[in-house]
Amino acid sequence: MAKRPRTPAYIVFYILFLPDSWQILMGLVFAWLLLGAATVPEMALYKKALIFVMLATIGYAIARIPGRWIAGRLKKYFLEK
Repeated sequence: MAKRPRTPAYIVFYILFLPDSWQILMGLVFAWLLLGAATVPEMALYKKALIFVMLATIGYAIARIPGRWIAGRLKKYFLEK
């Protein structure tokens, strides 16, 4: 069986159907929204970056179920038509 060529459309659909993509996106949004509440203006940049990474990791873990649900719905919508 021949391998499928890696076209831009193939890569986009692969990213859309992967639950981890949605988890990463939701983790970054979670961290961006909560960074202001979790830091103070006097903090150094590296401390803010560390807290951002920590919040993004927590958001990634929290978004496991919603990420699977979104990817499943997209698969169902695009592949069952």
